[in-house]
Order: sequence, then structure tokens, then C-alpha cells
Amino acid sequence: MTAPAAPFDVFAIKYASVNRPRQSNFLEPVDGDPDAPMPLDFFVWLVRGGGRSLLVDTGFSQVSAIARQRGFLKEPWDSLLALGIAPAEIADVAITHLHYDHAGNVHQFPHARIWLQEREIAYATGKCMCDPKQNHFFALDDIGVVLKRLYAGEVRLIDGRHELAPGLELHRVGGHTDGLQIVRVMTSKGWIVLASDAAHYYENLQRRNPFPAIYSKQDMMDGYALIQSLADGDDNIVPGHDPLVCEKYPRLDIPGTFIYQIA
Repeated sequence: MTAPAAPFDVFAIKYASVNRPRQSNFLEPVDGDPDAPMPLDFFVWLVRGGGRSLLVDTGFSQVSAIARQRGFLKEPWDSLLALGIAPAEIADVAITHLHYDHAGNVHQFPHARIWLQEREIAYATGKCMCDPKQNHFFALDDIGVVLKRLYAGEVRLIDGRHELAPGLELHRVGGHTDGLQIVRVMTSKGWIVLASDAAHYYENLQRRNPFPAIYSKQDMMDGYALIQSLADGDDNIVPGHDPLVCEKYPRLDIPGTFIYQIA
């Protein structure tokens, strides 16, 4: 594999949060008080370098936050503007999966190629969506936008591993959804893995006790091993929803934003 000309910078952009009891974030029983508060944060991620910007996921809007009773901080695209990046300038968007909190706002990026696992679009439009326990996590309007972009030739469907550029890779994991993908990025800290919902929290990964929204438990367990094999150490794994991300990494000094530099 060709080495990248230069490492990428990676940013976590927090845009919303919700309070949850601890046990609701784990499939199996946990130590301590199961009703203790364990907040869940919502992020999108920006990968920048080599003359390109990749947005990983697109989040949800304030309207969706009200509908689902989420605490909303800032529109993800507005945080990009604070970084000097206009949404229309984003050329590539990788959607890790099509749940409402990862695949809203796609219309805000009209010129972007959308990178999505083929198994994810099949899952989100197949017979599993007849099950309310599974379709609850999807927003039909968001799926419709992605389908329109697909018909317009603006969605790139991939199968398994795909190299977007040297040092920038997508890998299907599955588990949480059938086509969940993670992003592997070469940075100044080595290979970093943006795990998205393959590991909601550090603790899900460390304890091998997954978040209870699961399509395939076996794929989820296999995904933990894959994540660890792709990252240069556990310190280079970034979970999808853990508030500890905001403690571990420095926050950029941009008023009104919640942007953290991973590398």
C-alpha cells in the first residue's frame, strides 16, 4: 500500500447530547448503579489533508432534535463554517450508517460524493424495516434524500474495504446495522480509527459489552477485534458517542462551537 504524502488532521464535532441511564447503553448487565446517568453525545467527524476534506457522517438537524427530545448545540454544517469550510465545498461524505443521527442533513452538502456500504442501503430499504424495533432508528425523509442522490449518480456504493486515498480507508464492520462502516485515517499519531457506532463508548469496546441496538451480535464482536487490529493502539480508537472524547482531546478555541482535535 502506498504511504500518504502527509498525515491527515482529524476533528470531532459535537452537535447534540442526551441523558441516559447507564444500563441502557449496554446489552449485558453492568457494574454499579444501572440507573446512574451516562450521557450520550452526538458527533460528526472531519478529516482534512492532502488538499481534500472528508466529512464522516452528517448528524441531524435541530428539527430532528426537537422531535426526538435531544439536547441540541449547533448545526454540524454551522460548525464547519466556523472552521472556514462551506458545506458546498465538501467533496466527499462517508456515511457510516443510515441511522437518523448519522445520515441527516445530507441535503446540506449538494456537491459531495456520498460513500456508503451497499449492504447498508439494502438493509435500510429491505424487509428488516418492517420491524419497528429496527426502523425506529431511521428517519424516512433522510433515507429518501440518500435515495434521490443515489438515483442522481452521487452515491458510491462499496463492498467491504475501500481506499479513498492513501492513508484514508473505509471498512465494513456491520453489527449495529448490517452495513455499518468505520474510517481508518493515517495521522501524525499513526493510524486512527473513527469507530462510529461499532463502539458507542470506550467501555463497550473494553468490556466487549455492546450497545443494545444490534443487528448482528456476532458481527459486533468481530468488529471489536477488527477495530483494534486497524488502530495503532487503543488510544487511537475514537468511539461514536462517548463524552470522554471531549475530555481526552483539546477543544478548539472557536466561540460557540464544540470541536475537538483528534490528531
